[in-house]
Amino acid sequence: MDANTPQDGTDPFVAARQSFWARTTAPRISFAPGTLSSFLHAEYLPGRHEHPAVPLTDPRDKRIASLRRDLRLRRALVPEELLAASLSGDHRLRSTVAEAWPLSLPFHDTERVRRGLRDEILRCTDPGTLAHLIDLATAGRLHVLDPLQWADMARRKPLDTRQARLALWRHIAGRTDLRHILPPPETGDDAYERLLLAAAGGSRLFESPFALPNGDGLLVVQSMLLGELDSPGEGSSGGLGVLLAGLGDALARTRGIDAVITLVTKDARELGEEPDLLRGRGAGHWTLTLPTAPHDNATAGIPAGTALTWWTKRVLEGLGRRPDLVHVRYADEGSLAVAEAARQLGARLIFTATPDPHRRVSERHAGRAAANETEAEELRQDLHRVFAADRLVDRADDVVGIPGRGGTDELIRYFPQLAAVRGGEGPSAPQEGITAYRSSADEPARRKRLLEGLFAAGLPSAVDPAARGMPLLLTVGRLHPLKQQHVLVRAWLESGLHLRSSLVVVGGSARAEGRDPGERAVRSAIADLIGEHPDAAARLALVPAMPNDAVRCLERALAGPGNTGRAHYVCPSAKEEFGIAVLEAMDAGLPVAGTGRGGIPHYVEDAVNGILLDTTSSESLAEGLERLLGLDPAVVDAMTRRARATVRTRYSIDAAASAFASVYTRLPRTGTAARRT
Repeated sequence: MDANTPQDGTDPFVAARQSFWARTTAPRISFAPGTLSSFLHAEYLPGRHEHPAVPLTDPRDKRIASLRRDLRLRRALVPEELLAASLSGDHRLRSTVAEAWPLSLPFHDTERVRRGLRDEILRCTDPGTLAHLIDLATAGRLHVLDPLQWADMARRKPLDTRQARLALWRHIAGRTDLRHILPPPETGDDAYERLLLAAAGGSRLFESPFALPNGDGLLVVQSMLLGELDSPGEGSSGGLGVLLAGLGDALARTRGIDAVITLVTKDARELGEEPDLLRGRGAGHWTLTLPTAPHDNATAGIPAGTALTWWTKRVLEGLGRRPDLVHVRYADEGSLAVAEAARQLGARLIFTATPDPHRRVSERHAGRAAANETEAEELRQDLHRVFAADRLVDRADDVVGIPGRGGTDELIRYFPQLAAVRGGEGPSAPQEGITAYRSSADEPARRKRLLEGLFAAGLPSAVDPAARGMPLLLTVGRLHPLKQQHVLVRAWLESGLHLRSSLVVVGGSARAEGRDPGERAVRSAIADLIGEHPDAAARLALVPAMPNDAVRCLERALAGPGNTGRAHYVCPSAKEEFGIAVLEAMDAGLPVAGTGRGGIPHYVEDAVNGILLDTTSSESLAEGLERLLGLDPAVVDAMTRRARATVRTRYSIDAAASAFASVYTRLPRTGTAARRT
């Protein structure tokens, strides 16, 4: 089922959400029985007898559904009830409580809340729960214990465990009367603890290498919390990092913008003993690093965003100038954490909403019972991300979409609460774009080196030189199940295309220890496929992630004269919200074929400037590849000319910066979230 095409009401997830936000009588909905139906009824349709469903049995699932519904309805929540719910130990429930907590406090007796939280902290013996309770005190700016009580607590279990003491240090940072409790920074167990102790004690986190402009324009903060900004294709780094690197540079030279800060995260172990958290990228554009701890708080039942909110607020305060605007782009706890920091700083919030994972919820879960706990957890996590997106929509001063086929119609289908914005026009969708390629001084030699490296004999990251005369399929991106490189390999093999073409997959870490679970799963699937077709190994190259300028140089080398086999770019993803890599391949002069789900059809017109693929199965993908390789050379030449013209006339990074700046500058100077509280 293509999520771009069904009519409203055919998807039970969509129907439940539309019913929830309907201004008139809600339509009847046909729900197939199953686990998804139970969750949808609990979260969106409680008490609707015309839509019966098997009730949820887990009390935590019930409580989470109830809290999410109340938050969506903007109901006044009772702090004591939130406090009781947070003692369960479930990280999603605690994350929901953490989201609701600051919003509930202004409407209730602060002293009563303070006493209740104090009593729970004093009697608590579980380290994870204690850390969460202290974080609630920090988020609510509640002085629950006096200095002597905190000093006594600091000497007792469970505050000698890591997660509890980190929470205490974050709490102390907001109270100068408690700083004498802090141990010296050098006594921290690792780089993260030493950095946190220094920050909590009031030490300056960085010395700005340049003075931030302080004119009449805006100080814009954009977040890039997944992967490295300069390592696209490695780990969780992808096209967003490429976009934000170029967009930040372009925004900084756009009228109305004084400077741009791009927030990134880095494991504190990689920062060293003297971390340089603020780095200049160019005129008016800096990256600012948020340190992350070398462990997963969620495994201890602690919301992942609590520490990130603290760090975000801390480092942005250190700039010496309050940000005017913060722009987040992912629906996850990291973006919620940055959004909360923006609220505390009084900055405006912009959220780029996408129908992910919305368009896959019913496809993955509808009409069946979860076969095991793993499937149930996958559904819970999908719904948790949907909730995060709804909260970001509610928090934001403005919500924008990504241009797609039909404008923002698909976005409104999954976010019915956005239908009324901008006088019923729906969200705006500023055009994204790519940075113009700049040739190096030794461009011809560099292209030659990259080509020779791609066809070096005997390397797993190279294609057999004997295959140099064959057509070549190229795909670039992080190795992840959603990117479907393994599906591409299966289609290439099972269709027999491996007998008359080569395949180059660029992405992933060169170090086995640097590979995340998604990458390991894709590599394992590809290895199994090649094990079944050993004759194809010489024509398949798995090339580790390369810097963006190297990828674009290689694409130009492959597109240029002198190659006996024509190269083609393929995007086999299950979906792409925009597809920066596809635009870059079009700009390089490669014929492109990309998934028809998501934003690529907005700029690729089938058989005009590229090919649209059905990537829902290896069979349908193979059919698209056969079609691509079977095109007449004259047709391909015309397609690539039109593709390059599409990019250069419509998708420059400066045009994108101008579009985003127009969104940023039309908003009032103070965030609505700050005005609400």
